[in-house]
Amino acid sequence: MGDALRKIRLAAVQASSVHLDRGATVDKACDLIREAGKAGAQLVGFPEGFIPAHPSWFTVQPGTGKISLGLSQKLFQNSVVIPGEQTDKFGAACRDAGITAVIGMCERRANTTGTMFNTQLFIGPDGNILGKHQKLMPTLAERIVHTGGWGDTLKAYEAPFGRVSGLICGENANPLAASALMAMYPVAHVASWPAFVSPAVKLSDVIMAISRGLAYSMGAFVINATGVVNDAALDDFQLEGEARAALEKLKGAGYASIIGPSGQVLSQPLDGEGMVYADVDLNDVMVSKILNDFAGHYNRPDVFTLHVNEAVPAMVNRNSETPPPQNDIEA
Repeated sequence: MGDALRKIRLAAVQASSVHLDRGATVDKACDLIREAGKAGAQLVGFPEGFIPAHPSWFTVQPGTGKISLGLSQKLFQNSVVIPGEQTDKFGAACRDAGITAVIGMCERRANTTGTMFNTQLFIGPDGNILGKHQKLMPTLAERIVHTGGWGDTLKAYEAPFGRVSGLICGENANPLAASALMAMYPVAHVASWPAFVSPAVKLSDVIMAISRGLAYSMGAFVINATGVVNDAALDDFQLEGEARAALEKLKGAGYASIIGPSGQVLSQPLDGEGMVYADVDLNDVMVSKILNDFAGHYNRPDVFTLHVNEAVPAMVNRNSETPPPQNDIEA
């Protein structure tokens, strides 16, 4: 019969966080994981920064103003340590549902009081952590609260049906990041997006322009998971007048979709919160690769090469004949 791949169901989450409430949003994410599993999905993708929220307030409030800094402090207080209590809950939900999940979250290092990463966490159907991806370059004002990750997390991870990769928001348009991942031959890719970028930007057009080309060049299925604007977030932003009215127009909208390896849209739009699904034949990725394998026969390694630095730089290097006292803080 040959080496045939599986037919599976993919799911893309279109939902809002319980704004800046880690516990409640983790519970909501676990419910969505179990819901996707009951619906027969083998892979589910979540929006950018779903736990506990994406720092969208910087779009509408001064980045160093009292309101934004207060919300940023709350973001840190509700961020996630990997591994930890919250990731254990995700593992239990994935194990119950028999599903692989890619969950967007704000991550901090254990035993620190500063520095956060914009992260996708990959968990397998056995409940174990497969790995994570930390957004390489925070976009615009995200840099106030997020640092960039390094090449060590620019990877695709093994799921039971094949490899899964992920990128966050604008980095899905980064051709070098996409090239590094397509060399690992993922069959599915999770693109995590926020609820909005700016009232002046039509995010649905941006997502389609980026992800259809990404699916074609990678020769993989792309899951677009998006956030949703709700009243709780708008209340926390403390907007009035025209500024509030502009975001009110976006309330409840989402742009989740699933794209095939030829760039075709496989899902129907969804109004409000929920999930979109697509039943796919993973063997379709082979057709795309036969035509244009940019990680293989349809490229020229004698002309083009890509170097990925997977080393993580140390913030502090201590040289001493006497070993320093051991603690839990990473150097």
